[in-house]
Amino acid sequence: MAPESLSRKQWRDLAISVYLPTMLSFIGFGAVIPLIALTAHDLGASTAEAALVVSLLGIGSLLGALPAGAITQRFGERRALVGSLVVDAACMVAAAFATHVLVLAAAVLALGLSGAVLMIARQSFLTEFIPFQFRARALSTLGGVFRVGSLLGPLAGAAVVTLFDLRAAYWLAVGTSLAAAAISALLPDLPPSAHPDPNEPVGMASVLRAHARMLLTVGLGAAALMLVRATRDALLPLWAAEIGLGPAETSLIFAASSAIDLALFYLGGSMMDRLGRRAVAVPAMVVMSACFGLLPLTATGLGLTAVAVGLGLGNGISSGVVLTLGSDASPSIGRTHFLAGWRLVTGIGQAAGPLMVSGLAAVASLPVAAWAVAAVGMLGGAWLWYWAGPPRTIPTPPGGN
Repeated sequence: MAPESLSRKQWRDLAISVYLPTMLSFIGFGAVIPLIALTAHDLGASTAEAALVVSLLGIGSLLGALPAGAITQRFGERRALVGSLVVDAACMVAAAFATHVLVLAAAVLALGLSGAVLMIARQSFLTEFIPFQFRARALSTLGGVFRVGSLLGPLAGAAVVTLFDLRAAYWLAVGTSLAAAAISALLPDLPPSAHPDPNEPVGMASVLRAHARMLLTVGLGAAALMLVRATRDALLPLWAAEIGLGPAETSLIFAASSAIDLALFYLGGSMMDRLGRRAVAVPAMVVMSACFGLLPLTATGLGLTAVAVGLGLGNGISSGVVLTLGSDASPSIGRTHFLAGWRLVTGIGQAAGPLMVSGLAAVASLPVAAWAVAAVGMLGGAWLWYWAGPPRTIPTPPGGN
């Protein structure tokens, strides 16, 4: 059971032991991810092969979701975090020394697998440690930290690549992962009740069967939200090229969208704690869906900027909502197993977004792809309105949270 309130010192300790290492690890990831395709090219991969290597990161994350839950359940959040960060560092070393594209591919796949452990262990720890009335703010802040790290990472990567060479970004990531592992070792201990007797028969399959209805109701709505979010990064640059904008203009439009995104994450968490999860999740879905519906009607940089800012608004205000919904739904017994299933369901939604855009763009057109995403978003918003609880009340903590 989490305490009823947290002191200022506890919040400070949490910032140091959870948020700081999260930011460090995501700076490393952010430095490396844009360079994976270039590294594959340097090793002789074709464009299609390089794209496949990049996709292994997401594939590894999906494949690792259920094992990550079992690992966290078995070893506890702190050891799972520290161990997975050390594995991350080892993967970065392998990528830095890779002389064949298959070695790079194996390292990227392993990064995806260990990343799943990182996500579930962090979410499980905050779910247990933070009082329920502050949960959304804590998880939204975690989502904001992801965004800050992902923003600073490419800048840091560009700096070290300019000063040294392409492989220097991987060594930067080795340093950030090891630093994050060292800081994560300071994570406070959870109360004994957070980890039931390991001899108690709580298997992955039994937990997922017992909570299948939640995964197929609220989980599917959260997966639709992840689909709409993931589509932004695929559709905006494609539409910018369609209307004749150059790379510099497209980057500025993305920067405006990201700035709005970053500015709103804590506000969204505060609203969820005070007004309920549905009061944020549904309006965010409606706003982003409307923006995708309007996207094909834009023909200038100004119009596209307005749409991008709207998408940043919806994405920013809903920071942490998928994590929060999953934490609310998770049982006290077998929590990490449930969160693993939750991550698998929502991760499928996240992976489906770019695939849907590329498929519809190939067989129909970009406007059809944008309108299809808008339709999925509106349907997902209606689904969450029905399943995610009253809009002006905080749901009762399930499983004694």
